[in-house]
Amino acid sequence: MDSPYLSVVIPAYNEEKRIHKILEKIASYQQTHPFEVEVIVVLDGTPDQTIAVVESYRSRIEHLQIIDRPENRGKGYSVREGMLAAHGQFRLFADADDSTGFEQVDALLATMTTHAIAVASRYVPGGRQEQPQSMVRIFGSRVLNMVIRVLVVPGIHDTQCGFKLFRADAAEAIFSRATVDDWSFDFEVLAIARLLGFSVVEVPVVWNDDPHSTLSPVKDGIAMIRAALRVRRNVRQGVYT
Repeated sequence: MDSPYLSVVIPAYNEEKRIHKILEKIASYQQTHPFEVEVIVVLDGTPDQTIAVVESYRSRIEHLQIIDRPENRGKGYSVREGMLAAHGQFRLFADADDSTGFEQVDALLATMTTHAIAVASRYVPGGRQEQPQSMVRIFGSRVLNMVIRVLVVPGIHDTQCGFKLFRADAAEAIFSRATVDDWSFDFEVLAIARLLGFSVVEVPVVWNDDPHSTLSPVKDGIAMIRAALRVRRNVRQGVYT
């Protein structure tokens, strides 16, 4: 296919009951926008029937691709695989549950004339969480975010929102260097972006908490802090350059 304007990469593991949310939004979005949208769903060794749900959208989403990998490698690995397989001038990765409503991609695209990367943010003026999280999750999220900012990406308020847009050249340079395979990949790609001199802007979005999230504030939070220390060490040792 010719180079599409926008590629959308959706990592998927056990998303059979949720992935229709974002696919419905994309199908509607294509009807109201004049440019080509490429959609790449990366199945991360998922044991459920996510693939059947995705296949059912082939007639409604014109440029739909599925990467069906049998082994589970992690969200970071899946996003990296999809981003490097994409052809779009701009490349978005988005969570399957559509927590950040897909229609908000227009606000990110509007920044691409002046920036290489747009990060959806709940924590900058104008951004908000539509459905509040529990106090434990709010506290854990804010503390974790603060630690990551201090260690790796100072100045970026929301490193973990699963909705980030990259110019093609930035996506290829960054994801070809990325090494983190799990949930912690977000701040690694932002650290690499900073290191390579790509401009990053945060765009306020409305975000809905997914009550079915399997992320553990304690267990996964500790793992992310360890990953942040590794990324910081990698930056200092020149691993990414």
